[in-house]
Amino acid sequence: MSAVPKSELDTRLKRFTDEMDRAFKDWELCAIAGGVNLYYMTGTLCDGMLLIRRDAGAVLWVRRSYERALIESRFSDVRRMSSFRDAADANASLPGTLYLDMAHASMEWYSLLGKYMRFKNVLPVDSVMLKIRAVKSDYELERMRVAGAAIDRLLREEFPAFARDGISEVDLGAELFALFLKNGYHGATRFSMRNTAELLGHVAFGESSLFPSVFNGASGIAGLCPAVPALGSRDRLLRPGDLIYLDIGFGVDGYNVDKTLVFSYRQPQPAHIADAHDHCLELEREAAALLIPGNKPAEIYEKILGMVRPEYKERFMGAPGRTVPFIGHSVGLYVDETPVIARGFTEPLEEGMTIAIEPKMGFEGAGVVGSENTYLVTSGGGVSLTGKSSGIIIL
Repeated sequence: MSAVPKSELDTRLKRFTDEMDRAFKDWELCAIAGGVNLYYMTGTLCDGMLLIRRDAGAVLWVRRSYERALIESRFSDVRRMSSFRDAADANASLPGTLYLDMAHASMEWYSLLGKYMRFKNVLPVDSVMLKIRAVKSDYELERMRVAGAAIDRLLREEFPAFARDGISEVDLGAELFALFLKNGYHGATRFSMRNTAELLGHVAFGESSLFPSVFNGASGIAGLCPAVPALGSRDRLLRPGDLIYLDIGFGVDGYNVDKTLVFSYRQPQPAHIADAHDHCLELEREAAALLIPGNKPAEIYEKILGMVRPEYKERFMGAPGRTVPFIGHSVGLYVDETPVIARGFTEPLEEGMTIAIEPKMGFEGAGVVGSENTYLVTSGGGVSLTGKSSGIIIL
């Protein structure tokens, strides 16, 4: 198993406490309960919690499985607990305020904690966690580079052989999923958004990519069924002239990249579809060039929005009437992280952030076209981790 090095975990804990000192000068105790946050801070995805005391260090309390946590984690202090009582007994003196990653701790979880550890106030630390996770370390970037090289190669070199008359979106997605697993994919595309789960991403033929989406994205898919709106449709079969839209994630050791490629099956697309796609490529290049430390995401968004040609404005970032108000998003342990290239995000970019840029357009009767790559923010502009975009690829 690939363990997160102790030096990496120590650095993350130091960065977290330093940022807590800046954001909450009087903080004394913080609890991290969300699975991905626990993995980021400790290197294991367990049933437990990380308690961080300003004056007494940090302890990972594990309910299940303590033995697995010892195998996977290089965290300095890992202790077993059968219930929250064990953690409470070791923390007899408690402050009045608990700082908690509230976006990922349920009310049920907190009510169980409250039986043994009572606080007058609970304040969120989600903004602190998002801030430190947004800037990637060399360790994290190494995994994202491996993932980016893999997805670019597999989609360009291996995927075309899978496209054939009459194959369904689901079957094509399943074959692509198996290919990814054989080439190092960690097996799941995680989203922070509630009620969102993806096996792979969007695999859609033609107008299927215009199906109303269950999450905030420029494309959609029918999915396997209403209870599992993921992967694609069992009934939509590939036919000549179809666009094949692949908005796909690939991850290594928990770290995701995001990429979109668009193919045309057996014949070229009409001129206006190809032109719109090429315009998206131009917008991606312009946005990537602005991924420089100090630039503000909201200002990048406004600049790119102003560059969209008038004939495409109503369908930029989705189908007319169902467009989304962003052109990019941070990527890491989740596919949908912050900052977002959208209005309201005014904190300047920092070197080491990783941003997916995805200008897209939806056309009735044809589907979604456009591009996406994951970029590293550098002083010279965005450096792609997932290869280059291209015009619509004819299979």
